[in-house]
Amino acid sequence: MTAPSYRRIAVLDIGKTNAKVVVLDSATGAEIAVLKRPNVAIKTGLYPHYDIEALWSFALDALKSLAREPGFDAISITTHGAAAALLDRDGGLAMPVIDYEHEYPEEIRDAYTALRPAFDETFSPRLTMGLNVGAQLHYQKSAFPEAFAEVATILTYAQYWTARLTGVAANELTSVGCHTDLWNPRTGDYSSLVDRLGVRALMAPIRSAFDALGPVLPGIADQLGLAAPVPVYCGIHDSNASLLPHLVHRAAPFAVVSTGTWVINFGVGGDLDHLDAKRDALANVDAYGRAVPSSRFMGGREFEILSAEIGPVDEKAAQAAIGPVIEKGMMLLPNIAPGSGPFPGKASRWIGAEGASREERHAAACLYLALMTDACLGLIGAKGPVIVEGPFALNETYLKLLAALAGRDVLALPGSTGTSQGAALLTGIRPVSGAETHVPPVEVAGLAAYRDRWYAAME
Repeated sequence: MTAPSYRRIAVLDIGKTNAKVVVLDSATGAEIAVLKRPNVAIKTGLYPHYDIEALWSFALDALKSLAREPGFDAISITTHGAAAALLDRDGGLAMPVIDYEHEYPEEIRDAYTALRPAFDETFSPRLTMGLNVGAQLHYQKSAFPEAFAEVATILTYAQYWTARLTGVAANELTSVGCHTDLWNPRTGDYSSLVDRLGVRALMAPIRSAFDALGPVLPGIADQLGLAAPVPVYCGIHDSNASLLPHLVHRAAPFAVVSTGTWVINFGVGGDLDHLDAKRDALANVDAYGRAVPSSRFMGGREFEILSAEIGPVDEKAAQAAIGPVIEKGMMLLPNIAPGSGPFPGKASRWIGAEGASREERHAAACLYLALMTDACLGLIGAKGPVIVEGPFALNETYLKLLAALAGRDVLALPGSTGTSQGAALLTGIRPVSGAETHVPPVEVAGLAAYRDRWYAAME
């Protein structure tokens, strides 16, 4: 059976910071049209939650515009993780889709910690706020029992948007397997937590990310002005969307550093036996249902904060500042964004930064990000070349430092993040290799000793 042939694929890509609809050319993999908007949480109501109706209106308006020009033949979905949609019997939202950065009352957090399975069952560490979807469900059920009683179906987030477009409810492995506490990657089934929460009967059926769940519903198709039925694919967790193109055409072992709000690190070809739950190491589940050792920190958010504090810099001057920064021992310690990453509980501080120029602060910030990434790769035993994609693939200073720290080749994939391209692959099109920038592991004077001092300063 041959795969369907599509000329153009529209991807609804909802990240934590921004939402966009992208049209990709299947022959070249190029993004030929992009419309985007900020993803802003609503702070009122039961709890902070995503503005689902605003996102839906944006998605419909964008799809309608892009259906006219340049047009598309299929739709795929990718979203951030740590989110689930709770539907009522009529298919509407029974409760708002909670913002995973909302922190719960202490007694509810403690009760959930006692309830959740051991790490060696789920390979999902105990995370702060609502970064475990199981914690979200426990909070919603415990704090709002009357509203939760109206829940008839629980969907992972990407699949909520697919269901809204097609009317077909499903869950999917990459979304239910990304640090939710709800999945057992060794058995390929829901974890014991699903039964402890009493929600197994509410979980929508598991479907493959590669499944076309149906055409766009007739009423929505009319609203979009679609001239022919357009299939909608099940969808995928965004970090796993970034991973998918590499799984298709690279041989293990290799590592992928997917950068956005989060820096997600995948050690393809590794094992689960040495993961440290206390340091934000975990297993993700890839689009084929296989567990992949992973680690992460909120590097994109941290760099955004740092860039706003430092101000604009000249990139070449910042690269030239690496040597002086290392020589004088100027450094930034974790964590700018607390609550996750390889060094939990550490409070960020600058060392030796008095009187430093913007370029020196920028160089030290890039050193910090490279050291954090290198630590994350070490936690998952990553081997082989390191592929960096997303915004950090454009940061030459970071790439040079990461290659030197890791001691192996770094391949940078500049341009857009790989999430949209990965989601488009679900439709059966062939992956198209993009331009790569090869950064070899050139020795940086004093960097090894600087790394030792950085670790020592944290103690």
